Amino acid sequence: VQLQASGGGLVQAGGSLRLSCAASGRTSGNYVMGWFRRAPGKEREIVAAISVNGGITYYADSVKGRFTISRDNAKNTVYLQMNNLKPEDTAVYYCAADTTRLYTITYYSTGYNYWGQGTLVTVSS
Repeated sequence: VQLQASGGGLVQAGGSLRLSCAASGRTSGNYVMGWFRRAPGKEREIVAAISVNGGITYYADSVKGRFTISRDNAKNTVYLQMNNLKPEDTAVYYCAADTTRLYTITYYSTGYNYWGQGTLVTVSS
């Protein structure tokens, strides 16, 4: 599985961005997808995750109500809509795939076995 993340950039606080993660090698409809981020000087953390059919989602408390994860299995793509961005959202965002689960999701990074290259999101105050 190859994952290509895109959509990062520089945005002012309060603005919006939509990240995309395109999967190839296997259809994205067959695995759980997650978005993680690593801010400068901090460890990688979960942002959001979505189940195979999109029926189950998970959000970190810090992004609830502002971010939305979604997927389009026909396009093998997962999205992360980020609204009302804050300077503390500045980080490199990574998408990841968990090919081991069908009916549940995990928010532990160790549960994901394929990772994209990351896309930088910078939020200015």
